Amino acid sequence: MSQIDLQWFASAEDEGRTEEPSQIKLDRARKEGRVAKSQELNSSIALLLSTITLVILGKWIFEQCIEVYIFFFSRAGTEDFFNPANGAVFLSYFLKMVLPIALVGVVGAVSGNLIQNRGFIFSLKPIKPDFKKVLPHIGEYLKKTMFSKTGLFNVAKSIGKVAIIAVVGFNMIKGDLPQLLSMIQERGSIAGSLGIIASMGAKILVFAALFFIAISIPDYYVQRHEFMEQMKMTKEEVKQEFKEQEGDPEVKSHLEQAKRELLRRNIPKAVKESDVVITNPTHFAVALKWDNTVPNSAPQINAKGEDNLAQEIKRIARENNIPMVENRPLARGLYAETKIGDIIPEVYFKAISVIYAQLDKFKKK
Repeated sequence: MSQIDLQWFASAEDEGRTEEPSQIKLDRARKEGRVAKSQELNSSIALLLSTITLVILGKWIFEQCIEVYIFFFSRAGTEDFFNPANGAVFLSYFLKMVLPIALVGVVGAVSGNLIQNRGFIFSLKPIKPDFKKVLPHIGEYLKKTMFSKTGLFNVAKSIGKVAIIAVVGFNMIKGDLPQLLSMIQERGSIAGSLGIIASMGAKILVFAALFFIAISIPDYYVQRHEFMEQMKMTKEEVKQEFKEQEGDPEVKSHLEQAKRELLRRNIPKAVKESDVVITNPTHFAVALKWDNTVPNSAPQINAKGEDNLAQEIKRIARENNIPMVENRPLARGLYAETKIGDIIPEVYFKAISVIYAQLDKFKKK
């Protein structure tokens, strides 16, 4: 039994969930085993592969059945028939005939899940029932599951499948029936009659499997649409999720990286607003900015570059009369140990304070 959550069956708009689901919510749902998928695809692939295996091994399975009949009928009426070892013989024959088909069916079902899940997902949560969410609202749950658009669609889909398979199966049997009747009238062999019946059954099974695969494709998109609707969020959930993620180190790292990238793109403006540019003089250039009106503040890296970008920073500095100071170890150290937007490391405070003390705009301060 899948875990039952009433919000899955509610209309997104009815609950105010009008916002598209965030990637964080989708990732969390995926970890819980909740993804958009069509069970039709899983069952149809399993049915098709099992049917093909049955057709390929049909003759061999029939021979195994004959061996079982001969084995037990030859011992009927004798004391050896009740020998406990005969049970092991029957079990060995049974496993030999059933296991190949069962294993292929399992492989097909697993393959269908892997295709739709886009990888392997292991979670026990979907099979863990949560009756606390259902029992207090059993009437609402039944209404949502049985009389909702999704419930009616599934009912109509099941009825349609049964009707189409019944009609096609009837026509297939009707087409092969004269051949089967002629064999009965002519007293044909039992093996021949069984062959015709087996062929009829195989054709019906193959058609059913192909038909199920055909309808599973649009069914997948319907299920995906329903899933995305169920995953929609309210405006309050979006705000709450943002607050929760704001303190996440990984999120902060992404935000800082985005900030640095923005600063890098605005290098011309950043250099123009800088107080001084520390140069290598050829390989590195680091522009510093200090807001001395903020208590206990320190200069920060406003822009930096290497080689061609360093030359571009120096060109912008010259054109805008930004002071440039050549200090090879300081320029190299600041470039290697800092990122755009970072406060200068404390180890460089003394060296930079000397430089700032020599700048005209800071001499009086």
